[in-house]
Amino acid sequence: MKTLLFLLLVASMALADGPGVIVSRYAKAGFPLVADPNATIWKGIRGVFADKGPMGDAVPGHRTEIRSRWTDEYIDFLFVCPYQQLHLKPNPEIVKETNQLWDWDVAEVFIGSDLNNIRHYYEFEISPRGEWVDLDINRDHPLPQGGWLWNSGFQNKARIDEKNKVWYGVMRIPFQSIDSRTPANGLQFRVNLYRCQGSDPGRKYVAWQPTKSRSFHVPEAFGRLVLEGK
Repeated sequence: MKTLLFLLLVASMALADGPGVIVSRYAKAGFPLVADPNATIWKGIRGVFADKGPMGDAVPGHRTEIRSRWTDEYIDFLFVCPYQQLHLKPNPEIVKETNQLWDWDVAEVFIGSDLNNIRHYYEFEISPRGEWVDLDINRDHPLPQGGWLWNSGFQNKARIDEKNKVWYGVMRIPFQSIDSRTPANGLQFRVNLYRCQGSDPGRKYVAWQPTKSRSFHVPEAFGRLVLEGK
């Protein structure tokens, strides 16, 4: 058993050194939601960067950093989002979810746990002011209303640094809402990370893994997330 666990760890470490992989680092105890890369829980955590459009073109001035941590119950994502001009929905609603939030400025996580059916995954979005929406996406058998009536129970927090033109957002997703497996070292997910920023005609779309399509919904282009550190 120890040999098997060692081999799994070595394999996951090798994956983490390649392109298209984000490593989520374990935290022993729960920690407060904090949208600050300099907070103790986030300091020193190596992330990835989203800096290209869906087609693979450069998107200057919008290089977005994403870090991830996990506990036995949740997986968290921190976004660091430089911007040129915000495009915010009037009269924000943060008590309940906002359908079609993607029409405004958002950071997005697309994540799937079924490695045999990659066309079923989950979508999580937050805005710079803490609006949110979560969706159960099935490309082959779409749910009513596009899946936005699904409720994961995820949490978020966001803040805007107007002086430096950066907004920060953090998501906390319950594992049990996206996966039946027990969280453990080496566990993998299919994932992509995105932003929508600004208004037309200069609206920017930023992807961690370019999809080679104008749509973000190309699961074949997703990268991988690996749990490590426990």
